[in-house]
Amino acid sequence: MSVVATATLPPVVGSFGIGRSRRGVSRIKMVVRSGVVSVAPILTKLQSECATPLPVLRRVADEMTADMRAGLSVEGGGDLKMILSYVDSLPSGNEKGLFYALDLGGTNFRVLRVQLGGKEERVIATEFEQVSIPQELMSGTSEELFDFIVSGLAKFTQQEGENFHLSPGRKREIGFTFSFPVKQTSIDSGILIKWTKGFAVSGTAGKDVVACLNEAMKRQGLDMQVSALVNDAVGTFAGAKYWDDDVMVGVILGTGTNACYVERMDSIPKLHGSFSPSGRTIINTEWGAFSKGLPLTVFDRDMDAASINPGEQIFEKTIAGMYLGEIVRRVLLKMAEEGAFGSCVPEKLFTPFILRTQDLCAMQKDNTDDLQAVGSILYDVAGVESNLNSRKLVVEVCDTIVKRGGRLAGAGIVGILQKMEQDSEGLIFGKRTVVAMDGGLYEHYPQYRRYIQDAVTELLGTETSQNVIIEHSKDGSGIGAALLAATNSKYGHDY
Repeated sequence: MSVVATATLPPVVGSFGIGRSRRGVSRIKMVVRSGVVSVAPILTKLQSECATPLPVLRRVADEMTADMRAGLSVEGGGDLKMILSYVDSLPSGNEKGLFYALDLGGTNFRVLRVQLGGKEERVIATEFEQVSIPQELMSGTSEELFDFIVSGLAKFTQQEGENFHLSPGRKREIGFTFSFPVKQTSIDSGILIKWTKGFAVSGTAGKDVVACLNEAMKRQGLDMQVSALVNDAVGTFAGAKYWDDDVMVGVILGTGTNACYVERMDSIPKLHGSFSPSGRTIINTEWGAFSKGLPLTVFDRDMDAASINPGEQIFEKTIAGMYLGEIVRRVLLKMAEEGAFGSCVPEKLFTPFILRTQDLCAMQKDNTDDLQAVGSILYDVAGVESNLNSRKLVVEVCDTIVKRGGRLAGAGIVGILQKMEQDSEGLIFGKRTVVAMDGGLYEHYPQYRRYIQDAVTELLGTETSQNVIIEHSKDGSGIGAALLAATNSKYGHDY
């Protein structure tokens, strides 16, 4: 049974709302007071606990730097895995030929092909396709998931147009972007540490994900080979670096989040002196696991406790697109129980993840006098009927959670940059430095982008921050993976 709260109801005492218990049985929910005034303390407390003034940002940036060093010193030294990517050489621009990329990083996967023409022509042609992953496969078996992905890849290869030409005597080579924590063992192999971002696929953890993909291709008779395994941050970095040599950091802010950067190999004690010829490599931080110094609320802790990975990925759960809407839903549910939206608690509001981050973005973009879009989203998505005062309250809640997320992401970026600067004075802050950014959250949420930039400017100061350019690298991880497949081609470089 569903009961919709009506904003025009007068204040009531001792009225009841009907919610849904975890067993699916309707329950009676007491709403003691009704009205926006009664929930003002909830908002005030939320804003106080989510506040990110400069001292908080500085603490987070410094803790990020320290945790990076701990993770580079010894395996398991800190929250951050600081995983070697085995990307020791980057695309030079000389690469030629047809290369594919497969990008698995969230609720969709993408397949992409690119025809490279060397220094003169660079990227001649690209095509890509995006496929939604059915919800049941996100918690199914490894074979089911990889078979589904390979079937999409096979269909895509059959549609190769006249702009794409495979060199004679070669197999099609793939750069595989796999955006989950992996312990990389070589440029084309890596062991899955754990699933994140709502995935709970059985039979994959502890296995080489490239082997899982190869087995699925063999089952379906698809004759391709993986030449490079990267995560989305590394792919974004490589794709952006191909066009701009000042790129030093790659960041993903979408469903999940991650960051990578260029590290001196003599600054990685856990390597025990095993260096590549270049003396540098790309480190995959897996910064979603960071947890130190973060301003958290009871809503964050409750969401974490109810997640499939409690106690893990705390930074990700605070800043990434998968979780921002859910945090807001939990705040609104508490406010509804205190009577913010009338005498009853809408049943839909009890549904986890019903409120998405794109809903928050749309509500924050509403600049009409009566906040009509806010009202429509609340009613259509969460079953909440609202008046202007309660809509303003909701926008404040959205802004509080999004502002915290964006500013913490900015502090994380500064934490990486200051670590690089400390190790090589003048490397970062004395010249133009580009942070390549990709992901739907960053791309589509202008307020979030602004909060990132605000935090970077506050931490570095106006003059230094002018040299730090945060640049959107759209679809960079796919192109980057294809470029790394070319750089690490099994056929060498005969161009």
